[in-house]
Amino acid sequence: MESPRGILLVALIATFAVIHFSQAEDQEGFISLDCGLPPSEASPYIEPDTGLWFSSDSDFIQSGKIGRIDASLPKTLKSYVTLRYFPEGIRNCYNLSVKQGTNYLMRVTALYGNYDGLNITPKFDLYVGPNFWVMIDLEKRISGQTEEIIYIPRSNSLDLCLVKTGPTTPIISSLELRPLANNLYITESGALKGFKRYYLTSSDTILSYPNDVSDRIWEPKFDPEWKHISTTLEANNSNGFAVPQNVLKTAVVPANATARFNITEELDFPGDEIYLYIHFSEVQSLQMNESREFDIFWNDQQFDKTISPEYLKATTIKSTTPVTCKGGVCNLELIRTTNSTLPPLLNAIELYAVVKFHQLETNENDVVAIRKIKERYGLNRITWQGDPCVPQKFLWDNLNCSSTDTSRPPRITYLNLTSSGLKGFIAAAIQNLTHLEKLDLSNNNLTGEIPGFLADMKSLMLINLSKNNLIGFIPQALLERESEGLTLFVDGENRCLSGSCVTEKKFPVKTAAFVSSATALVIMVILVLIFVFKKKKSPNSEALPPSSIKPSANVASTNISEISIDMKRKKFTYSEVMEMTNNLERPLGEGGFGIVYHGVINGSQQVAVKLLSQSSRQGHKEFKAEVELLLRVHHINLVSLVGCCDERDHLALIYEYMSNGDLKHHLSGKQGSSVLKWSTRLQIAIDAALGLEYLHNGCRPSMVHRDVKSTNILLDEKFSAKLADFGLSRSFQFGDEYHVSTDVAGTPGYLDPEYYRTGRLAEMSDVYSFGILLLEIITNQRVLDQTREKSHIGEWTAFMLNRGDITGIMDLNLHGDYSSHSAWRALELAMLCANPSSEKRPNMSQVAFELKECLTSEISMKSKDQDMDSQSSPEVSMSCDTKGLPSAR
Repeated sequence: MESPRGILLVALIATFAVIHFSQAEDQEGFISLDCGLPPSEASPYIEPDTGLWFSSDSDFIQSGKIGRIDASLPKTLKSYVTLRYFPEGIRNCYNLSVKQGTNYLMRVTALYGNYDGLNITPKFDLYVGPNFWVMIDLEKRISGQTEEIIYIPRSNSLDLCLVKTGPTTPIISSLELRPLANNLYITESGALKGFKRYYLTSSDTILSYPNDVSDRIWEPKFDPEWKHISTTLEANNSNGFAVPQNVLKTAVVPANATARFNITEELDFPGDEIYLYIHFSEVQSLQMNESREFDIFWNDQQFDKTISPEYLKATTIKSTTPVTCKGGVCNLELIRTTNSTLPPLLNAIELYAVVKFHQLETNENDVVAIRKIKERYGLNRITWQGDPCVPQKFLWDNLNCSSTDTSRPPRITYLNLTSSGLKGFIAAAIQNLTHLEKLDLSNNNLTGEIPGFLADMKSLMLINLSKNNLIGFIPQALLERESEGLTLFVDGENRCLSGSCVTEKKFPVKTAAFVSSATALVIMVILVLIFVFKKKKSPNSEALPPSSIKPSANVASTNISEISIDMKRKKFTYSEVMEMTNNLERPLGEGGFGIVYHGVINGSQQVAVKLLSQSSRQGHKEFKAEVELLLRVHHINLVSLVGCCDERDHLALIYEYMSNGDLKHHLSGKQGSSVLKWSTRLQIAIDAALGLEYLHNGCRPSMVHRDVKSTNILLDEKFSAKLADFGLSRSFQFGDEYHVSTDVAGTPGYLDPEYYRTGRLAEMSDVYSFGILLLEIITNQRVLDQTREKSHIGEWTAFMLNRGDITGIMDLNLHGDYSSHSAWRALELAMLCANPSSEKRPNMSQVAFELKECLTSEISMKSKDQDMDSQSSPEVSMSCDTKGLPSAR
């Protein structure tokens, strides 16, 4: 038989459990986060003063550090003792699971409490998803700042973001969500920002949970011109608003029974639109000869009906449309009617300001997909928080999205996870990004086979899976997509990934010998036929024979007859060269090879003639290398070869004529050349990138230019750009080897430091040079300038970036006529290309794609500006506000 003490202990435990179960049931749907509470401490716990269950916030945010308020400060709620502060990143976001379409009251509290001992109070912004909500400014709020909003989420996920706006560090003490009835606090549009909520009483008690089951906070308010009246009886509060009993048990009336009842509130922001909710409950049992009846005037406008509050029954009057208050001063008046024997009565007031959230969140399916990808690969990037696409200034790194038109949810169109340390299989969640146009997973440690779902993603136009450890055959459906315009980059030969394909059956030795003999015989017959066919050609033809020699940088012969040129390119004599240039009358410029002259063929075709100087450091080998390369490359962004001359000591190359000269000339502004617009510069950069991309990926064997610079970017009459001067170019096979060893060559400033240090040449050497070229296009600074604090353009740009002002980096000749977003993207791309480590540089396909996105963004922003300009008064001119430009990311 149990002892009385044991029975009592069991009873106490049971009672405690019932109380806690009841409290937990009452708080169903509540989210109460004690921000900065270490998970190792008691979590969850019950807040002693309110009975609310609070948990650590560590599972809801990936960033931030833990702080504690100064212990010497007056005692406060336990949930305010710790805080989370965010010294890193611009936007840091909590992600909460909610129920789509449910009305929530969200409350954020920030208490500085001198947690860092610096006595510097923070100032920052709060965002709900992609939309600005409110500014937190704790300079004059020693006891902290609490902000509320009533909001209906459009999805099952809700982001609350702290955004750094100045030098101080954002902080947060607690974050709370409370579900509300969906038929309450309804707006025409937008959300409701809490402005005032108070009950009228002479008491000083603040009411919240458990008095208010929805945990609304009611502050007391009283004025000497009022008289306090109350009851001990409970009222019927079943009208939906569930106003607390303590609010309905107390009310005020004018101290002067004949006076008007008046309450005035001054708005923080005079232009705010306001919703009013007023709560009544008669607390006095009226006699037969008594009556209480009054009219309600809100900003001098009368509500539809006269009010006569019912005894011990809640009545709520609300405005159905928002109103603005003249001069930011709102006025509520209660005026007794002539039939009333008693003055007006009022229990409580709620005032809310409308917050219009215009920007739609990114499509929910895309958000779920990208977050699964993030989780799958452990991508804990500081910028990968909050909405992936909007606002545009917080766009996730290595992502791009469709137009951020506020009327449609943005869609993710570009995912670049190159060199991100990805491991394992290709994430299945990628297939849920149904609007994805470009996918780059190159240079990772991905394994397994290429999934078939990639072929079903019809919007995909580029897939880069190179430099991974994938196995198996490429799905046939994916190969078929290439005929529809898909660009696919993979490793391996014959569309089979390295070391993984089924070995073909071996032929018997005799069969193999027979096949080899037959193949050799067929080849010999073909060669004989070719020889006979060529013999029948006229011996006086000026056209040179087709190429049959593979390019080689080590061939020493200088006889041009040993270099095969196709039928469309001619061999000229030196006298013809002198005739076409009118005895070298008009020089166009000078390079390492020699002087370039203007020429005319057949009286109409303009050409550029490059003559080898006798003193040139470059010679026959470079001449031959350039001819060989230009014979086998055909691309709109590479200068084409018209012909050549090889007559004893006279060597000349004849090119198509580019009427606008080189890019360097136009950037310098010399000789009265016009300033290149930002969009034109982007297009020139795209043209140059496409030329390099062709050399790297379109040629077999692949080519490295080795001398990418602004003087080798030539412009035609329409300012289309073409890459020139291939005397230093080298070819090498792509396979297991991605580089060759060569004598280092190039132009100081543009030269890849890794190539210079190791002598190992690779396509990434061109990428570095292109990055320097892009910085030159962006800044119009000299690549090397000893008069600057940082002489090299890359170091100077990095130095300027630390100051966070892009206007000091962009070419001043542009006069701010550019989109800051496209400028930032181009600048980030240039710095990425010019990374000292070749492994961290993008390839030229990625570069070209990103530049196209920059240009698209620039054109889009310009068209929007023009639309806005056309809708405005013709007397008002558009100007660039440099204060609105983003700081360095």
